[in-house]
Amino acid sequence: MSPTQALNTSFLGELKIDIMGSHIFGATPMGQFRRVDYFESGHLQGPRIDARIVTGSADALLRRFDGVVQPDVRLTLEINGGGHLFIQYRGYRHATPEVMEQIAQGETVDMADVYLRTALFFETDSKDHDWMNRTVAIGVGRREPAAAIYDVYEVL
Repeated sequence: MSPTQALNTSFLGELKIDIMGSHIFGATPMGQFRRVDYFESGHLQGPRIDARIVTGSADALLRRFDGVVQPDVRLTLEINGGGHLFIQYRGYRHATPEVMEQIAQGETVDMADVYLRTALFFETDSKDHDWMNRTVAIGVGRREPAAAIYDVYEVL
């Protein structure tokens, strides 16, 4: 069986999230640990959007028992030129146990060795960015010691 429609994407922008601090839980019934990261800065910048992350954004990240990390992020952004943007995304990050430990220790790793993909959904009050209210996007991420950075693609 072959697909009847191709999946096409268009580059939406770079999402950079600066991690300001964390609250770390031990093991819970849901996984090995839960870590709530909070963010106070960062941006989504691309050809059609320029917005900055504001205080109150967070990731309720879960490391499952199988070692897979699940980001569960809510971001509030202010759009340059007026309006607000709310982003929700979830996804998966996994690699070998050795690479995952390097990431946990804040080390920079070769992202060719890491799978980090997310599905993003948007909500905005900006008339100029109303198209985002009907857009699904995919993020291809990389992790740096104090930031998460995604190349975000609009699914056409």
